[in-house]
Amino acid sequence: MPVEKSCGAIIFKDGKYLLLKYEWGHWGFVKGNIEKNEGLEETFFREAEEEAGLKREELVVIEGFKEKINYFYRKEGKTIYKEVIYLLAESKTFNVKLSYEHTDYAWLGYEEALKKITYENDRDVLRKAHKFLMKSGLI
Repeated sequence: MPVEKSCGAIIFKDGKYLLLKYEWGHWGFVKGNIEKNEGLEETFFREAEEEAGLKREELVVIEGFKEKINYFYRKEGKTIYKEVIYLLAESKTFNVKLSYEHTDYAWLGYEEALKKITYENDRDVLRKAHKFLMKSGLI
């Protein structure tokens, strides 16, 4: 069975979380496949710039948070096993420039973001990230 490994992040600023609407209709976080010889943070920074126009110098990765989810999906008639590792990052800006992969974005408060996110495993990651931020005194 084919396996895909991705990395993304829950990006926040001033108590708001960044959600992206993917072209096929679901709402989630910045994420993308890990390329050969690329680490987690490199993948995240590349994807943040490609998908949301956020540059490395506009983002600060918060140490101590890493959450993995996994799921199956179908692509070209094949079942794919997907692992996604989420980091947590603070943005220095609300300015987002969407890629062709997305049709909309929103900066939302915690409760609004939970309602907007399409998949339960992404909601679980947001719950854990929010709890981590509160416990750390970052929000």
